[in-house]
Amino acid sequence: SLTLTGPFSNVLVTDRHLKSPYTLQWNFAAEHVFHTNQVFTVSYVGAAGRRLLRQERYFNISTSFPLLQINRSNAESNYNALQAQYQRRLSRGFQALASYTWSHSIDTASNDSTALPAATNINLRQERASSDFDVRHSFSGALTYDIPMYDSPVAKAILGNWSADLIFTARTATPVDVVFSRDLGFGTFSFRPDLVPGIPIYLDDPNVGGGRRFNNSVVSPRQVGPFLVPTALRQGTLSRNALRGFSSNQLNFGLRRRLRFTERFGAQIRAEFFNILNHPNFADPAGSLGTVNAT
Repeated sequence: SLTLTGPFSNVLVTDRHLKSPYTLQWNFAAEHVFHTNQVFTVSYVGAAGRRLLRQERYFNISTSFPLLQINRSNAESNYNALQAQYQRRLSRGFQALASYTWSHSIDTASNDSTALPAATNINLRQERASSDFDVRHSFSGALTYDIPMYDSPVAKAILGNWSADLIFTARTATPVDVVFSRDLGFGTFSFRPDLVPGIPIYLDDPNVGGGRRFNNSVVSPRQVGPFLVPTALRQGTLSRNALRGFSSNQLNFGLRRRLRFTERFGAQIRAEFFNILNHPNFADPAGSLGTVNAT
């Protein structure tokens, strides 16, 4: 039978003052046409998310509720981007598209499914930082070239209706949140450490991917590199998502040929080569310092 007397090891509830999230969006663009087949566009895109969902954890509310998780609508986000695009429409067998975006996404919580320390234990304003998915610079370009036809029947049979495609993408690194885990008696929870000034955050290392790594030199049981675990139950001075991982870029190549059997029926032969330069792209380093029970 259902009982309300407790104790309950974990209770998940919703704030009775919860409000529906909303997002405001705005943009404007300027476009310039070069000749008849080339267009250059510059755009500004902005968005503001308000009353976004955030899950908070409260400890030792009472003996009946040692762990309480509350869904609140107290998170917010902002996004601003400058976008530029060049487009060349198909002309003389050649077309191109290139896009560049400079953007910054900032929020106080990047998702609503990860339980965070309660606002009573942290300053919610200090949680405002780059979003987990923030990408500051991104570029993509695509080229298509239709190989010219020749009058010779033999040349047409061999080279006719061939096209080549190039696609290039590149972006800067996404954020990495450095945290340590602490066992509070109800499971382990993540907190950020203090940042010790004067100690480098990154170290050059030719033996690791990308040639650079986080400073993970163990100084003491409570300190790894410039990151010091505070003894108090609080967030450290290191800001959220303060570090960055690896950038990424890739070049793909495609070769295709159109075959026409009748006016209604045809086929296409296509070969695609992904990451044709065999350029390595690394996953972001782990930001966890492990479990620390400092007292």
